[in-house]
Amino acid sequence: MNAFPAAGPAAPISHGRVLKIAVPVVLANVTVPILGAVDTGVVGQLGEAAPIGAVGIGAIILTSAYWIFGFLRMGTAGMAAQAHGRGDRAEVAALLTRVLLIGFAAGLGMIVLQGPLFRAAFALSPASAEVEGLARDYMAVRVWSAPAMIALYGIMGWLIALERTRGLFVVQFAMNAANIVLDLWFVLGLGWGVEGVALATAIAEWSGLGLGLWLCRDAFATPAWRDRAQVLHRATLIRMVRVNTDILIRSALLQAMFLGFTFLGGHFGDVALAANQVLMQFLMITAFAMDGFAFGAESLVGQALGAGDRARLRRAAMMTSFWGLVTVAVLALGFALAGGWVIDLMSTAPEVRAAARVYLGWMVAAPILGWAAWMLDGIFIGATATRDMRNMMLLSAAIYLAALAVLLPLMGNHGLWAALLISFVARGITLGLRYPALEAEAERG
Repeated sequence: MNAFPAAGPAAPISHGRVLKIAVPVVLANVTVPILGAVDTGVVGQLGEAAPIGAVGIGAIILTSAYWIFGFLRMGTAGMAAQAHGRGDRAEVAALLTRVLLIGFAAGLGMIVLQGPLFRAAFALSPASAEVEGLARDYMAVRVWSAPAMIALYGIMGWLIALERTRGLFVVQFAMNAANIVLDLWFVLGLGWGVEGVALATAIAEWSGLGLGLWLCRDAFATPAWRDRAQVLHRATLIRMVRVNTDILIRSALLQAMFLGFTFLGGHFGDVALAANQVLMQFLMITAFAMDGFAFGAESLVGQALGAGDRARLRRAAMMTSFWGLVTVAVLALGFALAGGWVIDLMSTAPEVRAAARVYLGWMVAAPILGWAAWMLDGIFIGATATRDMRNMMLLSAAIYLAALAVLLPLMGNHGLWAALLISFVARGITLGLRYPALEAEAERG
């Protein structure tokens, strides 16, 4: 078997190549909400409220814990793409082993520390005694798939780097299909309740890891995957720690900004809070669509930088950003024309529908104003310029806080949305000012 038969850094960067990377990512993202919807729908057939709340809370707690390790996907994508770009097959294979070891170790750590982790989570998000008890039962089962889920982050980054995004769709689809079948069997067929939902999801997640490893099987034909000296190479490990720490800080700041947005929205009443949450789904749709082209940038920019080819880096950035711009233009138009219909689909409350329409204009503007930030994130991840990402996020967060201080008293909930979009623009501008340094680095080789 020839190792890593991807298109490779020497292949032309064409519109077709960009779309071949992006479209499977978009399709994979479409399937993401299905997992939670199936769990909720099946447990809802039990006819009680507590199991629904327990599955919802348990899933949110575990998903939030897994999210901490999202840096593994981004850091792996950039480093593997660069190794692939410079033709270093041994490092590409060794990197896969490295991230699997990290994923398994982190997952085992969650299993060992599940007691204090769950106690801390319920201290921050208290529920009724019945819901909390059922949620603990759910998490006590599902936590055993933590090594699989965290390791999958690394596999996903590796597949993106080698332009195998079709594999992302295959894994996500297979996990959802397994989850649906097992949910129906365990809960409705065998009557296992909340524990059945958790077991179905855990088995689906381990199955996803197995499929992911099979999709990466050619890496294991390269002896370097088990070369201890290369896998545990000190300088490479130090670089991985630096890159992933920067990404973690950047992502934590971004998450804090969105959490702050949610909490501040509550000050304007229940209706405004609900309207904000409905409109936030428009941002989720935009992010899901833009991921495809941002991931394309991670792969193609990383390969170009690894090859030391400035012209290819610029073409990769321009081609992926062009399709990102087309996407946000279509989304903005769609939100303007059909936003009211989408709002009505998401809420039946007349007052929430009316309030969401008042703020809909911000959602029409959001894809356009956020385009540069989304695309530059992908470009900088591919270049592993994570220090710049961290620093520009710090600056953007400061600008966001300043905008909130000025606009909230003047504009109320409109000011909240304006501040969030200002932070998107700030991130795009600040990262854009650092982009020439990436090309200069590629030229230096």
